[in-house]
Amino acid sequence: MSTIDGYPSEPEFTIKAVQHRTGIKPVTLRAWERRYNLLEPVRLPNGYRLYSERDIQLLLWVQRRVDSGISISQVVQQFNQIREKGVWPESIQTFSPAKPRKQAPRPARHYAELMFGALVSHNEERAAMIFEETQLYFDLLTIFQEVVQPCLELLDEAWFVGDIRITTRHHASTVLKGRLAGIMQGLPIIKEGALILVGCGPEEMEEMDAMMLAVLLRQSNYHVEYLGQDLPTEDLIDYAKISRPKLLCLAINSEPTAFLLNGFSKQLNSVRGKPKFAYFGKYVSQEESAREELGGVYLGETLKTNLERIRRLLTMGVV
Repeated sequence: MSTIDGYPSEPEFTIKAVQHRTGIKPVTLRAWERRYNLLEPVRLPNGYRLYSERDIQLLLWVQRRVDSGISISQVVQQFNQIREKGVWPESIQTFSPAKPRKQAPRPARHYAELMFGALVSHNEERAAMIFEETQLYFDLLTIFQEVVQPCLELLDEAWFVGDIRITTRHHASTVLKGRLAGIMQGLPIIKEGALILVGCGPEEMEEMDAMMLAVLLRQSNYHVEYLGQDLPTEDLIDYAKISRPKLLCLAINSEPTAFLLNGFSKQLNSVRGKPKFAYFGKYVSQEESAREELGGVYLGETLKTNLERIRRLLTMGVV
């Protein structure tokens, strides 16, 4: 992983461009400059600020720590301590900003049907081509919510009515999991900031939504570990004591899984640091009474809502 000083220092980005790249509002940027001398952008005669790619990389580094629950004053102190040693922090973005995507020839939902057709015919090569084509036109959140999830729904419906065998359903799931695993492996591994554990509750075998959430969190530069299917509560508690996560997110798609997780939130409170228990999935989305029994934090019905609530949990401790 490269360090922040390896990026160009030439001023070329307006404050709006910086906001687009980092998600940090201009008023916040100005406050950080004024209070902490964090950045020294070039000021043009008209008063406009210009920032460098190095500035943006530093802001991404700072924002990830702030998102993990560290105060801005503590982050600045950490940065100053690193610079006093004559070095720079490692950048969290090891890739160039994504190029503008091409105009899609069809809505994202149409690709779900194309993917379904390829998978039910066991045509892995065709499925891979369709997935790669979607990446030319859409971001990952759109691909997951409007292509992968609808495709899975079509597969489940076809299996339920007897149009496809369970072997076909399992094969399709394996192909899609392989694509997700490949994306996750290609993203930078973040090992700083608040740790988020993502997986499936006990006896929960449907892991696609959990995998997609883990990929999106890693893409957003969070320190995340994906733990997989069918996680016993005893093992989760033991691992939480070792890894000290700030948040533990579990998929719950069935009543038995929800039942086995009753009391889990209270158990987590006994772990040092008191990590928060959060959950998502079809069953808890449909059963409000189950959410009341589980306690913890319900992350909502969609991946977009999951991400938004996780960010609010880490930054403000509320949803």
